[in-house]
Amino acid sequence: MSFDSIPILDLSLAQNSSTKPAFLKDLRHALLEVGFLYIRNAPGISDELVQKVITLGKQFFELPEDKKLECEMKNAKSFLGYNKLGMEVTRFKTDWREQIDLSTPHAVPGPDEPLYRNLLAPNLWPDESALPEFRQTYEEYMTKMGRMSMWFTSLIAEAVGLPSDAFDQFFDGDAQQHKLKIVKYPDLAELGVEGEAQGVGPHKDSMLSSYLLQASHHRGLQVQNGDGQWVDCPPIDGTFVVAIGQGMEALTQGVCQSTTHRVQSPQRGSGARYSIPFFQGVSYDATFESMEVPQEVKKLREDVLARRGGRLDDIEFTFVKGMWKSLGEATLMNRIKSHPDVSEIWYPDLLAKIRAQQAAATAA
Repeated sequence: MSFDSIPILDLSLAQNSSTKPAFLKDLRHALLEVGFLYIRNAPGISDELVQKVITLGKQFFELPEDKKLECEMKNAKSFLGYNKLGMEVTRFKTDWREQIDLSTPHAVPGPDEPLYRNLLAPNLWPDESALPEFRQTYEEYMTKMGRMSMWFTSLIAEAVGLPSDAFDQFFDGDAQQHKLKIVKYPDLAELGVEGEAQGVGPHKDSMLSSYLLQASHHRGLQVQNGDGQWVDCPPIDGTFVVAIGQGMEALTQGVCQSTTHRVQSPQRGSGARYSIPFFQGVSYDATFESMEVPQEVKKLREDVLARRGGRLDDIEFTFVKGMWKSLGEATLMNRIKSHPDVSEIWYPDLLAKIRAQQAAATAA
């Protein structure tokens, strides 16, 4: 029997020595069985800050088109910035969402650095006079979410029998880049679509963990269980939704499950859905050597797969050892595939190579 709901964990229990063991057991269950969970009482993230982030995020999409295009993603090599509706692709299909990508700040890389370091760059911020406090608020939010996510990663390590600092080797310390999206999913009426539409297609997150703030009360996020069924992950006030990434699955030898999920466009007349996912970063220079997870924890995961008949999904796995030399290479190629409009300007040769590979695979 596969999961039919998403577990909710209270992080305050992890901060108390008497309740932490039971918390880690519940976390292990979520990691091995589901790959998705809600967390509440995230330390350092105040309700006031969250509400400000939501308000300013929605206000960004209310800016005139020309103001949003001033920070369009096409303007830089970093894949940071604003994307108009329908400019991103997942599994060869258009994602019907409008968004801006931001990251913790970095300087422009030097000319002799690896190509993937183009991903480390300054943000393309909207005009401060058009949206006061936007930059200040989101820089504060990314800093605090970064700290919280690093702490939560140490809890993941403990939950699967590793030292709390086991993943530290995959981070750049205080220089680590974390990323964030602010996303608007128009409803079917605004899109002019009958039936259903793809807000974002089935996929797995790439890094170690991501933390979604569902910024409106729309359903739409769905998680695929081991039986292939789609399970709703509705908004719950005061929580973040944590998705385990492919990087975490690879580094833990498959013990931590990275789970396929998607977003369906909101129903006609329900208005736009807003979400703000935060993606914990990993060093782009990191390689794909995995951890030595205790055998008894591996056995627990094997038991889960055995109960499900060993079912595998068909989502492309980014973190294949031997395919790329580093996480940076894999991440850059993923971005090139997802944003062909940006890639045609800045990475035309690599985009042509990817398209040739895809055509050959389709023909085969």
